[in-house]
Amino acid sequence: MSEVAAAPVPMPAKRRMAQLVMLAFAVVITMGAYANVGLAMDGAIPSGMLTYGLSLGGLMLAAYLVLAKFAPWADPLILPLVTLVNGLGLVMIFRLSETDSTLPSATLASPNTQLLWTLIGIVLFSVTLIFLRDQRALQRLTYTAGALGLLLLVSPLIPFLGQEINGARIWIGIEGVAQLQPAEFAKLALVVFFAGYLVAKRDVLALAGRRLLFIDLPRARDLGPVLITWGVSLGILVLQKDLGSSLLLFGTFIAMLYIATQRISWVIIGILLFLGGAIMAGLLFDHVQMRWRAFNDPGNPEIYNAIGGSEQLMQGLFAMGSGGILGSGLGQGHPELIPLAFSDFIFPATGEELGLTGLMAILVIYALIVQRGLRTSLAARDPFTKLLSVGLSFLLAWQIFIIVGGVTNLIPLTGLVTPFMSQGGSALLSNWILIALLVRMSDAARRPPPQAIQNEGMTQVFQR
Repeated sequence: MSEVAAAPVPMPAKRRMAQLVMLAFAVVITMGAYANVGLAMDGAIPSGMLTYGLSLGGLMLAAYLVLAKFAPWADPLILPLVTLVNGLGLVMIFRLSETDSTLPSATLASPNTQLLWTLIGIVLFSVTLIFLRDQRALQRLTYTAGALGLLLLVSPLIPFLGQEINGARIWIGIEGVAQLQPAEFAKLALVVFFAGYLVAKRDVLALAGRRLLFIDLPRARDLGPVLITWGVSLGILVLQKDLGSSLLLFGTFIAMLYIATQRISWVIIGILLFLGGAIMAGLLFDHVQMRWRAFNDPGNPEIYNAIGGSEQLMQGLFAMGSGGILGSGLGQGHPELIPLAFSDFIFPATGEELGLTGLMAILVIYALIVQRGLRTSLAARDPFTKLLSVGLSFLLAWQIFIIVGGVTNLIPLTGLVTPFMSQGGSALLSNWILIALLVRMSDAARRPPPQAIQNEGMTQVFQR
C-alpha cells in the first residue's frame, strides 16, 4: 500500500502530447518568420535557417524533457508561449543584423549571441526545476534572499566592479569581455523576500489605525517596510540613475502588499510616496529632468538632439506609425533607423514590420503567460506559494507595461527591456529563472493531492 501511495502519477499522455505539439508549432512559426525575413531582404531563404531552427527546437525539446520529468503536472501552456516570444525576438535580432552594417542597430545585433544566451537560460531553467523540488523551501530563505537582493542591487556601485554605460551605473563585469546587470537577478531575490516577509507579517500589516473618510489607514508603526522599500528605490534612482529598476521594485512591493493585506490604503500611500519621490528627483537630478522633458515634449529639437534626448522615442513612434494596422512585412521596413532597436526599442521595431495586429498578438501572448501565473496563484495550497506566484506574475506584467508605456510615450522612458525579445543576457537569464519558478509552483498547484494519488495507484493495481 505504501509503495502505491508513493508512486507518482504522471501527467496525462494527451496533455503532454498537446504540450509537445504546441512547442513544435512555436518553433515552426519562428522558422517561418526567419525564412520570411530572408525572402524579403535577399529573395532567398537564409542559409542558416535550418541551423537556427534545429538549435531552437533542440533547446526547447531539452527544456520539455526536463519539465516532463521533474514537473509533469505543470501548466502545459507556459513553455510554448515563452518559446514563441523568445523565437520572435531571435528573428528580429537576425533581421537587424542583416541591415546596413554602418548603422549601430545592425553592428550591435547578434542572433548567435542571443541564441547562446538562450542556451544558458534553458540550462538555468532546467537547473532550477531539478534542484528546487519544493518552492516552499524558499520561504526558509526569506531574509537571505532579501540580503542577496540588496547586495546585487548595490554591486554596480563598487568601484572596481561596476561600470557606467549610457549614463546608468547598473552593470558589473570586465569591460569588453562580459557584462551583467545584477538588478535583473536582484528582482527575483527581492520578490522571494517580499513573499516570505508579507506572509509572516500580513496579520500585523492588515491592522487598521485611524479612519480617514472611507479609508482605514494602517498604523504608523507599520509604515517601516514601505518607507524602507521607498528609500531603496530612491537610492537606486539617485546613485545608479536606474529609473526602470526603481519603479519596478517599488511597484511590485506595493502590489504584493495590497494582495497580502487587502488594504487599499497601502496602494494610496504607495502612490503618494512614489509621486513625492518622483517630484523630488525631478527637481534635484538632471537625468530625471531629461526623461521628463523628453516625455512631455519629444518633438522639441533641443531635446531631440541632446544626449539622452528623445531621438529614439520619436524614431520608435514614427516606425509604429508607418507600420499601421498590418505592418510593412518582416524584412521590408526600416527598424535599423531606431537607436537601440535590438534592445530597449525592439517593440516598436517589431511594430513597424508586424503592425498593430502583430503587436497586439505579442501582448496577448504576454497576457496569457501572466494569466497562467495568476491561475497558479489561485490554485496554490499554501499562502507563500500564492503570494510568490502572484508576485512573479505581476513583476512580469509590470515590466511589460513599463517598457510598452515608455516606447509609446504613455509614461517616461525607463530603460527596461522587453522580456525574452530584447537582446541581452541578464534579462533573458533572469526571466527564464522566473518562468522556472512559475512552472515549479504550477506543478505543485495542479498535482493531485496524496489521497487522489493513492486512489489512482490502487485503480492501476486492480486493473492489472
